[in-house]
Amino acid sequence: MQDDAIGKGIVLFDGECPLCQRSVRILKRLDWLGKLHFQNARDTEHLPAASVTLDHAKMLEEMHLLTPSRDVAYAGFRAFRWISWRIPVLMPFAPLMYLPGVPWLGNRVYLWVASNRLKLVPCHDGVCELPKKNSR
Repeated sequence: MQDDAIGKGIVLFDGECPLCQRSVRILKRLDWLGKLHFQNARDTEHLPAASVTLDHAKMLEEMHLLTPSRDVAYAGFRAFRWISWRIPVLMPFAPLMYLPGVPWLGNRVYLWVASNRLKLVPCHDGVCELPKKNSR
């Protein structure tokens, strides 16, 4: 593990997705307390050691957050909710993310944005193509 990631939550994101890159730039600027470390989930050789299984395909579908203890991983809206408790400007909104109905709605909105991100922000030369889902 990189020294600058010790004691921090690790945000695993699609480093080739323009929307993801933009979101990470914003979060980095807002992380005044230095609680987060950001890592490209496509760099599979340098993924952090964890006691939970990290599914590479799922990490490219949704942002993941690995807790500082490396024993819990949150995805999508739940990851954003965890992050919001650590970013000073988002802290006032963090309790609201637990109100009845908000997790359901937040998860639906997050999944819609994640699945449509290639349409929302231009993707050049198919570089941020999502892995195909297994058919069941």
